[in-house]
Amino acid sequence: MSIAELANFLGWCTLINFGILACAAASLLMIGKSVAKFHHRLFAIPPTDLPKAYFNYLANYKLLIIVFNLVPYLALRIMGTS
Repeated sequence: MSIAELANFLGWCTLINFGILACAAASLLMIGKSVAKFHHRLFAIPPTDLPKAYFNYLANYKLLIIVFNLVPYLALRIMGTS
């Protein structure tokens, strides 16, 4: 696999993962109360703690996308242009 192919792959992975992140954030904004009710019953987490848990999940997911998809993509693009 060449550097260009790997960079292309990581670029698509980045776009797909940011799309999933955007859908998850939009879902929590639109139907957050029903999702929180479901998670409260499923995991016995107090409803007051759920917004913090959702925020931590989205923040960690975004950080993982940046570290494992975006940064390697940018590094390969820089390597490919030199």
